[in-house]
Amino acid sequence: MKQIVCVIGNKGGTGKTSITHMLCHGLGLLGKQAISILTDAGRESLDRINRHYTPLDGRDPEKLIRIVAKLRTMPDWFGVIDGGGNRPDMDRQVYELADLALLPFRDSHEDMRTVLRDLDAFPEAYGIPSQWPTNPWQQLAAERTLDELMQSYRPRLLDPVYSVSASKLLLESVIPGNLPSALNNVSRRLARQVLEHLEHQN
Repeated sequence: MKQIVCVIGNKGGTGKTSITHMLCHGLGLLGKQAISILTDAGRESLDRINRHYTPLDGRDPEKLIRIVAKLRTMPDWFGVIDGGGNRPDMDRQVYELADLALLPFRDSHEDMRTVLRDLDAFPEAYGIPSQWPTNPWQQLAAERTLDELMQSYRPRLLDPVYSVSASKLLLESVIPGNLPSALNNVSRRLARQVLEHLEHQN
């Protein structure tokens, strides 16, 4: 089974790190063994305590390659590479390493214009609506914007990851022992659709 996912994109602030950790958390909740791989020099490595997955530090490019090579020998494990923002060279590197590339974007014209360029630059990547509104009226407005700007790219968009304030807990150095159900549910849903896409690539 394909097992390496990267979360990339040229624009900062789209939720790449949150998506990385929510995906790994969701995989862990589904009984899968997952590793989140940090590549952003501006972020600190996180502790393993209380997590359903293992955070690893891949900020050194050679170490990142070694981690991915090791994962290839461990078919029951999944690796999720957090590519960071505004680093096109790193995006290209991890895109080449990964089996599935995700491009998060928020409900904004600027994010959508940027992700359109990224979808063209990475023709096998999928866009993923991130921090998506939960209010029904805001959801309708967001869907209209998607139809207006991204209609022809709809086959390459995953289901939205809805905004859940508790997602920030996963980015703490040491996370609480019990996480809110809303976060667990959104994380499982994200993990299931990613697993489905990975299975279809086999």
